[in-house]
Amino acid sequence: MHSGFTISNQTITISDLRNFLTDNPKIIIGPDAKKKIEANRKYLEKKIAEPGAKYYGINTGFGALCDVEIASDQLEQLQENLVMSHACGMGDEVKQEVIRLMVLLKLKGLSLGYSGISLETVQHLADLYNHDILPVIWEVGSLGASGDLAPLAHLSLPLLGMGTVRYKGEKQDSATALKKEGLGTIKLKAKEGLALLNGTQFMSAWGCYSIMEAERVEKLADLCAAISADAFYCQLSPYHPAIQRVRNHAGQIESAANVLKFLEGSEIAKEPKNNVQDPYSFRCVPQVHGAVKFAIGQVKEVFEKEINAVTDNPLIFEEEDLILSGGNFHGEPLAIGLDYLGIAMCELASISERRTFQLISGKRNLPKFLVEDGGLNSGLMIPQYTAAAIVSMNKQLATPASVDTITSSDGQEDHVSMGANAAVKTYKIVYNIEKVLAIEFMTAMQALDFRKPKSSPLIEKIKADYRKLVPYYDKDRVLYDDIQVTVDFMRGIKL
Repeated sequence: MHSGFTISNQTITISDLRNFLTDNPKIIIGPDAKKKIEANRKYLEKKIAEPGAKYYGINTGFGALCDVEIASDQLEQLQENLVMSHACGMGDEVKQEVIRLMVLLKLKGLSLGYSGISLETVQHLADLYNHDILPVIWEVGSLGASGDLAPLAHLSLPLLGMGTVRYKGEKQDSATALKKEGLGTIKLKAKEGLALLNGTQFMSAWGCYSIMEAERVEKLADLCAAISADAFYCQLSPYHPAIQRVRNHAGQIESAANVLKFLEGSEIAKEPKNNVQDPYSFRCVPQVHGAVKFAIGQVKEVFEKEINAVTDNPLIFEEEDLILSGGNFHGEPLAIGLDYLGIAMCELASISERRTFQLISGKRNLPKFLVEDGGLNSGLMIPQYTAAAIVSMNKQLATPASVDTITSSDGQEDHVSMGANAAVKTYKIVYNIEKVLAIEFMTAMQALDFRKPKSSPLIEKIKADYRKLVPYYDKDRVLYDDIQVTVDFMRGIKL
């Protein structure tokens, strides 16, 4: 690990999270955060010591059991029981990058000092991370309502020496990993289990990671569109700044400018064209790609608010002498944002597949399926099928999760956001897109090989580097390797 990432009262951005994943620093709880945590905990201990004090989840049961009072000598057991009983995740393991973000965002929320948690517990969670002990968390189990209960329970189990972790990448039980690093366990005090489990950090981490990936692939989509436009002998007039100016959408302006920048100096672009207009998948790139850029920006704004928010319950306001039970853990803002992002990102894949379809259709002096001796060779016929299958899968995944709800906890939690499901499937949509773009990229590069004039210096340089890894398709060969190599190649393109 490198230099530290200090958690303080300063705002965290998506860009900060990207750097956090890249640099892999240790997490440091800053002095201001420590002071706030300690003051908040001291106040809470004073309040629960008062005769007759009754606070939800602190000295009562949870959910539908909120009216059951818990004896003072059972408060620690109450919190441990909460963590154990709520660790019910299933499905696939959550990506390590997302878990790293979950831990960081959980520490950020706790360090704002409204959760009543002790500094010892916050520091111990940071210590586990800094010793490369990461909890194993499962994708399925959260309703995105009372926080991300099941995923955050799995995140918290290692504090108690329970559950499964990845220690330096190797999967093992947490007690073994703690012993290897000389770390002990803690006993949760009143309110601490609830503070750890209530929160939107599962949804937030997945959403932030999806936004980072969305920002990366939308730039690649502009590049793919530029390469395809040249390969298909398209007019450049649809990208003219004047057209974008009179509609005045920032994303549209940016996408059009990107295509022109990528095609600067293209000999193909200077060739006279017989086609008066091009299909929408080429002509409307600025409008479609630009709308996606706008959506990413809107969702990013929502998530940058969320990752700097307190989403626990109840909340402890020592300066105002208040302990308030509310609903900040409800994931509705994130669920709607994630659904919106997923729907928007689907369009990048959808329009990309249409450009691939046009390139293999045998039009504009290109051979059918972009191969010589067609018939004997199928050429790039079936990669388009694959792209179409992924596009349809994305459409199915884009069905909004946020319009769904199901009653839980005996009716106490009678409306849920389903934001966790939205988060997982939105990432799957974003992850799928680069495969569709890779198929377009591979197809457009093959089409360029049938053109005598050259494309732009930038695209010709990219093509030369690409051909070192994926050769010209002169006759049929196994293609799945080519597609995966293309995905990896595109991840290395710096725009």
